[in-house]
Amino acid sequence: MNGVAIVTGGTGALGQAITLRLLRDGAAVAVPWVVATEHEALVARVPADHRRRLLLAEADVTEPASMADFARLVVGRFAEVNMLVTTVGGFAGGGLMQTDLGTWNSMLTLNLTSTFVAARAVVPWMRSARYGRIVTIASRAVVPPPPGILAYTVAKTGVIALTQSLAAELKPDGITVNAILPSTMDTPANRAAMPDVDPKSWVPVDSVADAVAFLVRRDSGHITGTLLAI
Repeated sequence: MNGVAIVTGGTGALGQAITLRLLRDGAAVAVPWVVATEHEALVARVPADHRRRLLLAEADVTEPASMADFARLVVGRFAEVNMLVTTVGGFAGGGLMQTDLGTWNSMLTLNLTSTFVAARAVVPWMRSARYGRIVTIASRAVVPPPPGILAYTVAKTGVIALTQSLAAELKPDGITVNAILPSTMDTPANRAAMPDVDPKSWVPVDSVADAVAFLVRRDSGHITGTLLAI
């Protein structure tokens, strides 16, 4: 696989799996980071012979100016950016009366605004090349919308709507936009949050990375606006 990918949230559990998979497939990968310990953990996992194709820089993916600067940095280093994978997100439970405005805004910012901001930063470069692959991460848990996780559900269904709207808008530019909808993923955070649940039925992050690797291939140009449940 040739090309240059930006993976937002690339230092998290899912993001690391995707970053390592794309590097292994031959892509260059750029990861904006905010948590120093996660940054260090990712670097430690990248084989030495892949590190020349990895760019890490501190950037806030919820701030348009910061993300635009990061995209320019990536193009300055690798001359292009033609893949975007948005894995930044967060979870909060609670129905209407258990969800305060802070939680509501946080869920929208982490899950939906981060995806919107990343797309706005990267799409102009893809449009100029008339080629691009965008993969967003939504959630199987919000289809159909359940009770009890209101803010998260609204944010992730927003990601689904954003994905399908962008797929229609960007198709004439040679840019595909698809969403992956994982069920509960096997991550350290989920194991800590649900210690009494058997994780054997959970989705391995490497399986999600496999799906991303398929959707960002040049040969996957006929697939756009798809919601891939895992």
